[in-house]
Amino acid sequence: MTAAPLAVVTAAATPAAALDNGLAKTPPMGWNDWNTFGCNVSEKLVEQIADTMVASGMQQAGYQYVNIDDCWMSKSRDAAGNLVPDPVKFPDGITGVAAYVHSKGLKLGIYESAGTMTCAGYPGSLGHEDADAASFASWGVDYLKYDNCNNQNIPGQQRYQAMGAALAKTGRPIVYSLCNWGNENVASWGAGVGNLWRTTGDISADFGSMLGNFHTNVALAAGAGPGAWNDPDMLEVGNGMTPIEDQSEFSLWAAMAAPLISGADLRTATPQTMAIYTNRDVIAVDQDPLGKQGVEIANSGGLDVLAKPLADGSVAVALFNENATTATISTTAQAVGLGAAKGYTLHDLWSKRTTETPGAISAAVPGHGTVLYRVAKTDKPGTFPPSISLDTAIPAQLNGPTAVVTSAFTNNGSSAVGNVTLGLNAPAGWLVKPLTATGFGTVRPGRMAIAAFRITAPTVLTKPIETDTLTGTVKARWSGGDTTGDSPGTVRVAAPVQSPYLTYSDTTAVFGQSGTQLGILGGGADAWGSTDEYSTVYRHGAEHDGSTTIVRVTAQAATSSWAKAGIMVRNDVTAPGSSPGYLILAVTPGNGYVLQWDSTGSGQLDSNSAPSDSGLGAASYPTWLKLVRTGSSYTGSYSTDGTTWTTVGSATVPDVAATQDAGVFMTAHNNGGGTTGEVDFDSLSQN
Repeated sequence: MTAAPLAVVTAAATPAAALDNGLAKTPPMGWNDWNTFGCNVSEKLVEQIADTMVASGMQQAGYQYVNIDDCWMSKSRDAAGNLVPDPVKFPDGITGVAAYVHSKGLKLGIYESAGTMTCAGYPGSLGHEDADAASFASWGVDYLKYDNCNNQNIPGQQRYQAMGAALAKTGRPIVYSLCNWGNENVASWGAGVGNLWRTTGDISADFGSMLGNFHTNVALAAGAGPGAWNDPDMLEVGNGMTPIEDQSEFSLWAAMAAPLISGADLRTATPQTMAIYTNRDVIAVDQDPLGKQGVEIANSGGLDVLAKPLADGSVAVALFNENATTATISTTAQAVGLGAAKGYTLHDLWSKRTTETPGAISAAVPGHGTVLYRVAKTDKPGTFPPSISLDTAIPAQLNGPTAVVTSAFTNNGSSAVGNVTLGLNAPAGWLVKPLTATGFGTVRPGRMAIAAFRITAPTVLTKPIETDTLTGTVKARWSGGDTTGDSPGTVRVAAPVQSPYLTYSDTTAVFGQSGTQLGILGGGADAWGSTDEYSTVYRHGAEHDGSTTIVRVTAQAATSSWAKAGIMVRNDVTAPGSSPGYLILAVTPGNGYVLQWDSTGSGQLDSNSAPSDSGLGAASYPTWLKLVRTGSSYTGSYSTDGTTWTTVGSATVPDVAATQDAGVFMTAHNNGGGTTGEVDFDSLSQN
């Protein structure tokens, strides 16, 4: 983890010789507690995760390491200067939990920092390297994540080499993970010091954060190889991104030969999440013994192509669409490094379909999605169906009741296909009408067939903002039989917000209303300090002395642990960053409930009802929020049943107007990354 955002070096690195400790010949695979649990780590949690990794098939798929992060130890060393496991969190010590993990056929990882304290304020290993390494070895530790907090400005290479030497002295094989956040050009020297090294700051469970880490890490391919890996941080698969985004992260990390370390609560992971984690075809790309990191061979307009040579002579090709809507991404067998051949097979590692091409590699890739192929030469063309692509241009949002959708089919194979039929499937309530012919007799290699459809949204929506999946389809005949394809996309429709409510946003937002239900799908870097980005549905002048505002938050996208949704009051909600009388009562996915306010009249939130960087309780949905104003003082409460209330906090706010704007609001807390998420509210009452 990182204590604060720091600059990251992204220049291409000249690699050092790999550390010769015989470990991590392929990228480590496992789990780490930090991204989901933070300091709430315990012996019980670690053992339950180990059980889950075995029962779910993750162990059999290659996952080995169960890694404990910060906060596992006591706040002080013992009289002999040794680290002491927290006796409450780890009643059997690290030795006990290591024995349990080992009994499951897994390995145990632990955490420390190359500083005077860890990032969470526990004793650091700087100056104690030999003693701490000896402790880790005696406890049965198999992996060390070594952080960078409180480093006293001592050069990183010096600090990390000291612990590396100490680990070597123990004689125990311990994988050494350097976590210096990509600073000091670590990719140029990390291979000679550790088995893997972080190339980025901490990742979070949103597409923007994942994308940033990808861009940094993909540029450093030259430094990676067996026993020495670039680490763009943990996988956020299952932590709140969309399934398509989860699949992209897993694909990209595999293509970059990155460590596959889950940061999710595997005990509650959905079958869809576990299917991503245990996709053995994708894992095989990551774990390929050749040990090459994929190279970005094309990047234009947010469309990326990565090529990773594999030990059997094939090449893994990732087609990644950074944009929000479907786009066709293309390259060639020659461009990805395959020589001349009679033809090439494309094995899609997610759909499991194999097709053939004379050389073109192309796919219609959904927004934020990745198609991952294993491409190989073939001397027997005609064995598999021709490679085809279907790009159905489904609008991200419907602005009005109807729109025209175009579906374009391309034959990328070496032989013609016939009886081509294009279609468009939509959920109940939608109307789809072809505007052109949808059947085509023959489509020759390299040629296209295009059809257009008019779509009409349902007259009555099921919620204020409805997101539905429409799927373009194609069926065609080749010499070996029929072949099919599809091109799904999501379209969003919002029912307009009605009077007396008004809307405002200083970031990206879509608003909707259906009866008593209100919805906001928006972005926003944060609402705190000088950053004041939010979206709100409100009533002008609804807040006054003696007023009570109550709302039920029925759902909140976990765009960040600090995403906020709830009640906002201020003199003028359309003047962010300047209007005084500013206060919010909010629920957050990862930090519970907060009351925050402007204590100086500057128009900026600067005070929190809970200690710094924390909230009260744990979020649950639906949740009720209640704000009561008395003069210029406010009291905020929450309830999980609408009857029993818990006080979040009270505040007196300066420069409060007699009547204020009041309503519901949200901010995604995306730190400027562009990630958006939806919050749904119901039964807003203001009196």
